[in-house]
Amino acid sequence: MNASSLQIMLRALRLPSVLANYQALAVTAASNNWGFDQYLHTLLEVETEDRARRRTVRLLKQSGLPDGKTLDALDMAVFPQKVRRTVPTLLDGGFVERAENVLAFGLPGRGKTHLLAGVAHELIVRHSYRVLFTTTFSLVQRLLVAKGELRIEEMFRKLDRYDVILLDDIGYVQQSREEMEILFTFLSERYERRSMMITSNLMFSEWDKIFKDPMTTLAAIDRLVHHSTVLELDCESYRANQALLRQKGGK
Repeated sequence: MNASSLQIMLRALRLPSVLANYQALAVTAASNNWGFDQYLHTLLEVETEDRARRRTVRLLKQSGLPDGKTLDALDMAVFPQKVRRTVPTLLDGGFVERAENVLAFGLPGRGKTHLLAGVAHELIVRHSYRVLFTTTFSLVQRLLVAKGELRIEEMFRKLDRYDVILLDDIGYVQQSREEMEILFTFLSERYERRSMMITSNLMFSEWDKIFKDPMTTLAAIDRLVHHSTVLELDCESYRANQALLRQKGGK
């Protein structure tokens, strides 16, 4: 078999890392007296690792997560001790497997979005979960358009492909009754089937501002809290602290 036909087959089988490395590894194998099994194992290991890296890059790009909002870039020391203890327990992905939710509450600037985005980033890197980051306003508008075009079921099926949806700023924008109803329908669709991660400036006692109707408010809270981890960021402004540190560093 000549090299060109082998390369054609490797391309057809979509093994780009094998294609890129088989010749160099063959030289290494010969100089180190590797057996065929070791050579093949090493070659497939390179392909597997490269494929995992490519998948991670693809999932991160598709997620829409904000650039730079990782746990490594977050000063965990500013958060309450209970939050610092809880976050590591989320990184094994168990809550995703159990279709549970993570809710982060706090005033503006407390680091809610960065914290949950950082957790979501780890879920992709460590476990290859499919994650979607979106503001509540953006998602609601997309759902309303789909409903108006009689594609709402199709839209729900597409969203259902995501293991986790990070819904940012629920309650940030006052919603009309139509917007409230489509948001409630979306939350109900994912209940006990897929995980949600939600940030909110409003505590549950204020969610009547979101859903207007008391019964709908109670039903929405019940669905989200039934299986959930609640992170209360009752700390100083993370954003203000970081700005102060940057200011001091510039002096």
